[in-house]
Formats: sequence, C-alpha cells, structure tokens
Amino acid sequence: MSSTALEGGRAMTSEQAIPHENTDTAADLKQAADGPGALRGQTWLAVQTRQAQQLIQGRNGSADKPAIIGLVGFADRLRVIWQAARDDDPYADWWLIKVHEALDQACEFIGRHQEELENRLAQMQALEVEVAQSLRPYRIRLQFANPYAYQGAQLIAAYDTLVRTVLTCRHIGLLDNEAAAGIVKLGARKVRGTFVVPQGYRLLGIDRTSVQQNSDKDPRACQSMGELPEAVLSGEQRAPLVPRKLPFPKTVSRSLALEPLSSPEHKKNHDD
Repeated sequence: MSSTALEGGRAMTSEQAIPHENTDTAADLKQAADGPGALRGQTWLAVQTRQAQQLIQGRNGSADKPAIIGLVGFADRLRVIWQAARDDDPYADWWLIKVHEALDQACEFIGRHQEELENRLAQMQALEVEVAQSLRPYRIRLQFANPYAYQGAQLIAAYDTLVRTVLTCRHIGLLDNEAAAGIVKLGARKVRGTFVVPQGYRLLGIDRTSVQQNSDKDPRACQSMGELPEAVLSGEQRAPLVPRKLPFPKTVSRSLALEPLSSPEHKKNHDD
C-alpha cells in the first residue's frame, strides 16, 4: 500500500506528491552534459581616411602601375603560411617570425610619429584641439584564419589615426603641406612593406624532418627562400603566435599554393 499525504484537506499518494521529469528538463540535462556549443563572434575594421581604406584592398598590377598588396592579400597569403606551419614546415615558421618582426617595426614607426604629433598638440597654448573624425567611417567585416592578419588590420587602424592627426595638424598650421605629405607617405610605405613580406614564402610541401635529413626538396627551398637559420630549424626560435599542430589533408595544402608577385614595390620595400 502506498503512503499518503494531505493536499488541500484531501489525501494523495506519494507518487502524486513527487513531480515527474518532463521532456524539457531532460533536454536541459543533456545539453549540460554535452557542454556549451561552439563560440561565434564578429570583428569589424572601421577607418576614417581614404589613405587607410586604400590599404585594405590594395591594387592590381597593370602595365603602368605595379601591384600593391593590401590587407586582403596579406591575410590570404598568411593563411597558407599558417597552415604550412601547422604541417611543421620550418620555412613557414621562419616566415611567421619575419611577419611578426615586420609588424612590430611598422607599429613602432607609426606609434613614434603619432606620439610626436600628440605632444605638439598638447603643447599648444590656449587651444584645445580635437583630431578630425569622419562623419561616415568605412567599415568592413574581418574573417581571418590567423591572428597576424588581425594584427595587420590593427596596423591599418593605427595608420588611419596617424593620418587623421597629420591632417588636423596641417589644418591648424602645425605642419606644412610637404611635412604632412611626407609622414602620410612614409606611413603607407611601412604598411605596404609589411604586407608584402609573406610574398617571399613558397609552399613546397616539406616538413622539418625532411629538411633535417637533407631530402631532395631541401635544395629547392634553400634556393627560393634562402638558407634556413639553425635555431628555426631546430624549433628553438619561433614566432610568439604559432598554430597548433593539427592534421590537415595534403591535397588541400597543395591547392593553397601561391605564386610570387614580382613588382617594383616589392623590390623597393625589400631593399628598405
């Protein structure tokens, strides 16, 4: 015989007193056991100057003008290098180091000029100057496969701020036309020089073991990309940001091969 309980002056069984699990509760428990789902987010780059906007897309080469690698091309080539580094290509590791150093140098250059101009603005007497802003900034959604591409976007953002500051300083007479144009031009050149760095990498389908064993593919790599530093080959020297080693179909790797882009802009920036 089942036990009874009182509810509103009437008897009910113990089975009625204990609530039964419904289907919604069961689904919630299953989700809790599975854990949270995949993370999703969005990243946007907003620039306020025409000079910065031009560095996003770059420019195709023509008979009269050399090609200019923009952020989009920079990210596309980095995608190949990032995957090759995941496949343990030591030359890809070397190029990630080069990209990291180029980004650091360009950011330092732009940051130094930005600080100088901000100091000059701060020293003005009786004037409080706000740096000019666009009434309609240009926004583009970023969907990159590696962090260095996003650092390239941050470099453009820093350059965009520098251009706005330069144009403001020219407007109020702190810079003449020649000085302002010189800073803007040099900053753009530093950004373009950074974006062209990945062009020197060649995807040859090699890995660290084959290079260490002096396989027949190693001479091709050395001829096209230079002699690999021993610290990079051993894995002792790496870029601060590197991919996790995950399996990836070789057929896909081969489909991502890139051809070099020869242009006067490339040579000029390389010589600098």
